Amino acid sequence: MTTLACPLPHVETEAVCMGHGSGGRLSAELFRSVFQPAFGNPILDQLGDQALLHIDGAHLAFTTDSYVVRPLFFRGGNIGSLAVHGTINDLAVGGATPLYLSAAFILEEGLPLTTLRQVVATMEHCAAQAGVQIVTGDTKVVEKGSCDGLFINTAGIGVVPSGVRLAPNQVRPNDAVLLSGPIGDHGIAILAEREGLSFASEVASDTAPLHTLCADVLATGADIRCMRDPTRGGVASTCNEIAQSSRVGIVLEDAAIPVRPAVRGACELLGLDPLYIANEGRMVVFVAAADTDRVLAAMRAHPLGAEARRIGTATENNPGLVTMRTAFGTERIVDLLTSDPLPRIC
Repeated sequence: MTTLACPLPHVETEAVCMGHGSGGRLSAELFRSVFQPAFGNPILDQLGDQALLHIDGAHLAFTTDSYVVRPLFFRGGNIGSLAVHGTINDLAVGGATPLYLSAAFILEEGLPLTTLRQVVATMEHCAAQAGVQIVTGDTKVVEKGSCDGLFINTAGIGVVPSGVRLAPNQVRPNDAVLLSGPIGDHGIAILAEREGLSFASEVASDTAPLHTLCADVLATGADIRCMRDPTRGGVASTCNEIAQSSRVGIVLEDAAIPVRPAVRGACELLGLDPLYIANEGRMVVFVAAADTDRVLAAMRAHPLGAEARRIGTATENNPGLVTMRTAFGTERIVDLLTSDPLPRIC
């Protein structure tokens, strides 16, 4: 068995830096060194996008998230749609039916009320479309210059059907890795808006609620090990987290990963790798190999999974490591990044 390794620069810091919010190596180190020692418990230590709770016979999923995107409005959505969709998706990939959300707003002095009304109206619309209710919240105001206009914190709760048990440590060798559609749309849409860039074809965020797609996948009765929405850090970070949690290797196929031409072109121009770019309406599914075809069929029958592909395989070789098989037949390591190439995108 060949053992692969990749030397990386060692980063030590006693102050918070932007890389701590990347969803990559520094984020993981921050969690392990600060939060897990203080808050660690059997529920938190499962390291899911949601906490799975068992209360008086009920199986519930509970999640929380914060949104600090800049700019607040972008092609395909705004901070309000991200807040609702992102919270729904963190519940849905745990197998839950989302039911209730909270919304807390940190407002900067001077924020136009027309902007706030637009964001709130978007949240109302997105929640209604998804069949969830925003049932509690909070508002705080900070001095001008403190928060780029508006930050939103959310929490969500949903019900997990009996018998559904998804976890990042359940992936096994030979399992298939499925992806619901093209990657990188959201991150590049934010970058284009932020920097005033234009491309031959416009790139819009893929922000969308994934709960019905997740439900269709589960309804196949397939042996689903784990589902994730690859937001911060993209597909690369998601696969690394799963590989490390399940102690499997994951081999991705470069030719199988869908990327829109405009997104690929922007990444090549700017020196970015689409694998690390955030998505807000895509999901990665880890499923037993024998069930691959029926899960792909179910995904492709849904509007949000029409371009679903099998993009890789779990393996017993190189546990905890993600590699990419290139079009030239070579294999390269796909590691966690230390910092985020595109900060403040969700």
